[in-house]
Amino acid sequence: MRKVRDYDAELKALGDKARALRAKRVEQLGQLVATTGADALDAETLAGALLDAIGSKDTRAKEAWRAKGAAFFQRRGKKAGGADALDRSGAPAEPGGDTARGSSPTANG
Repeated sequence: MRKVRDYDAELKALGDKARALRAKRVEQLGQLVATTGADALDAETLAGALLDAIGSKDTRAKEAWRAKGAAFFQRRGKKAGGADALDRSGAPAEPGGDTARGSSPTANG
């Protein structure tokens, strides 16, 4: 005889897993903000910058942002694990963040 499936328990387990994944994503996004140094911005400025990025139709600008982000993670990967360090440990690889923000090595003066 076949075992009866408990659909309610399966749905609850899936809901719990989805909530856990959303919570992990929110935590990782917060770590990304801190790691990039964007936590120095006030919430309104950061939200405005993100909204402009989302609403941008300029594909060249988006590609430039993507390339800059990829370079950021590659630099971090060479130093302390990069994006993988955020995923595996649950904490940024370098608590102080990366000081190499900007488009040139002298961007921070």
